[in-house]
Amino acid sequence: MIRNTNRRVAAAGSLLLSLGLIAACSNGQETTGANASVAPVSGKISITYLQKQGDQEYFIGEAAGAKAKAAELGVDLKVVNLGNDANKTVSEVQAAIAQKTNGVIIVVPDPAVGPQVVQTTRDAKIALLTSDDQVCATGPDPAACAKTDLVPRVGFSGAQMGAEVGKRAAAEYAKAGWTAADTRVISAWKQDVTVCGDRVKGAKQAFDAAVPGVQNIDVATDNTPTGAQDKVAATITANAGVKHWVVWGCNDENVHGGVTALQNAGVGADNVIGIGLGAYLACKDWKGGKPTGMKAALFINGKEVGALAVQSMVDKLKNGKDLPAEQFAPTTMVDAASWQSAGVTCG
Repeated sequence: MIRNTNRRVAAAGSLLLSLGLIAACSNGQETTGANASVAPVSGKISITYLQKQGDQEYFIGEAAGAKAKAAELGVDLKVVNLGNDANKTVSEVQAAIAQKTNGVIIVVPDPAVGPQVVQTTRDAKIALLTSDDQVCATGPDPAACAKTDLVPRVGFSGAQMGAEVGKRAAAEYAKAGWTAADTRVISAWKQDVTVCGDRVKGAKQAFDAAVPGVQNIDVATDNTPTGAQDKVAATITANAGVKHWVVWGCNDENVHGGVTALQNAGVGADNVIGIGLGAYLACKDWKGGKPTGMKAALFINGKEVGALAVQSMVDKLKNGKDLPAEQFAPTTMVDAASWQSAGVTCG
């Protein structure tokens, strides 16, 4: 999820209530470096939404929410799947500019392209908004970026999401009656993605506050199920004496991959506590009705993020309304008993 990512401005208080979104700004005004020269648009508005991993369930939902909001507001919207191709990111931004787009909303495959994306859109005097993942205007690493140089973002709070994951993992650990001596925690994530680091750090802090003394193992992955599965498999081999495992990560992909690796290694579902982030892969295990190490997952609704991103961009382009530094959507912890009633879409 995981994913993985959080900025949006609502047109009015009624929209905020209808979407159930919580806005949180790290400073009171828009980043000037990215959008300083953008003027309001008269006439038809055109927006381009560039997404990494556009075939992932979360991003499919995000695109659907964006399209529905664009149709409601009467604006033209083009959605482009960047996959994991950083080079395609820049070429698609340039293509959008050539096609006279008024604004770009982007989820970057690699934050290192951030400065080039910002410079390209700024030179063209078009608006830029990121969703989910952070982008820095002045350097490749958003974690090392001054807050004033971060591009406005819509999505979720990584720290809050991680804390919810860590709390649920601690509750499941206490219920299982395990001991620290024969338990290990696997934290799996793509370590150059800032929001992933925020999520994992939040999970660790919340879990450690409730369950001190359990050893954590950091596992660097590419944020895909197969990538996580391969890396976690090697970790299991290197820790052959461990009986119980707790798994969390940046997104459902990391956790599902880790749980699958443990299953393949002969670790029973009763000895695994996997807490996903996204719920779009976790629900597939629950849907099948078989015992699984995926005990719960934090549901993040991409449709709300896509809708608010488009609304925020339209407010900027039509009315000159500043984009808040960050806006966060709410999340819900779900499990095998509650995911359907919570509205999780399970492919």
